[in-house]
Amino acid sequence: MWIIFGVIAIVSTFINLYMYKAGKDYKLAMAIGLSFTALILCAEYSLVSEWVKGEDWSALLDVVPTMETMLWVLTIISILLNIAPILLELKNKK
Repeated sequence: MWIIFGVIAIVSTFINLYMYKAGKDYKLAMAIGLSFTALILCAEYSLVSEWVKGEDWSALLDVVPTMETMLWVLTIISILLNIAPILLELKNKK
């Protein structure tokens, strides 16, 4: 499930940036990109929850430390890319 959410988030982020560059309304694509980023985090949390319920400690020990770092980094990148058009508009208005 998180793979599907991830692909949608990435595609909508690129659509967001393209629409901004083309001078079109990009806010819906931005909202979709940020929403699917949030859904990725929920899906990952659910995955970890299932591992805990199943007492799969080796999966937790192997995956979670790396996954935590990657989720932080990718979420920050997603937020910055999705709000970049708004920041650029604010900069251009000054």
